[in-house]
Amino acid sequence: MSDFRLEVFYTVARRLSFTKAAASLFITQPAVTKHIYELEQQYDNKLFERNGNKIKLTIAGEILFSHTESLFDIYRKIDFDMNALVHKKEGILHMGASTTVSHYVIAPLLAGFRKKFEAIQINLINGNTEQIEKSLLDKEIEMGIIEGRSRNPEISYTEFIKDEIVLVCGKNHPLAGRAEVGAELLKSSSFVMREQGSGTLEVIDYSLKEVNMSIADLKVEIQLGSTESIKSYLQYSDCLAFISIHALTNELQSGTLRVIDVEGLTIARNFYFIHLQGKTDGLTEVFQRYARLFYNLK
Repeated sequence: MSDFRLEVFYTVARRLSFTKAAASLFITQPAVTKHIYELEQQYDNKLFERNGNKIKLTIAGEILFSHTESLFDIYRKIDFDMNALVHKKEGILHMGASTTVSHYVIAPLLAGFRKKFEAIQINLINGNTEQIEKSLLDKEIEMGIIEGRSRNPEISYTEFIKDEIVLVCGKNHPLAGRAEVGAELLKSSSFVMREQGSGTLEVIDYSLKEVNMSIADLKVEIQLGSTESIKSYLQYSDCLAFISIHALTNELQSGTLRVIDVEGLTIARNFYFIHLQGKTDGLTEVFQRYARLFYNLK
């Protein structure tokens, strides 16, 4: 429906890279350059300032980016509402959500969905990623939203929203005043960790490879079954913990917990929609479309 040139511009503006935009759109870099040139001719304004290999938006580019963002949001709403007409919009959707998602992410999404689709009831269970996947395989739920990097061949995984896991300590911890620490310091620190089966634990272990470490190299003082219990423990101990940034809003605002950067380490992940391979139904598709609209995702 939209002018493809605007989609090209929007992609370049978000990524600030002609090369990455071309790869994302499955077209050549010269094609990207051509589309941007045509827009600049049409609006008689330069949209990007080029400085060597780096680009940034001009004032005209920022204005066009704001308008295209609004325009594509309208297109997404049209697409969602029209597609929702062909799917069943009543019944019960049995869902599962892993711990971080259920506690810190999903509540406003569920509330908005229920307002729009009053005839659809939602039954939600929560647990760690391993438990939610098992519930799906046992057909206790139709879909789930999980964290982690596991890949079961019987399950379809679709990226949802991004998350970052950060190193955290209590405000009285000796490292609380440090903005950044070296990775080697982790080996001499005490940690509180989530239980086995947690998607967070799996992602941490995978990302520690960036600094030639693993969870086995860390001194784990205690394992706890929830992020809330870990946050409380940090306030009364000299331990460190890796926690989702989504779970820290209140503590960072109040100053009870502090984030410490680790040199060379970034722990980024996606939350995923999951359903059994080849087994989506109308309610699942309606919910996933709404969730993408809610978070302004393409």
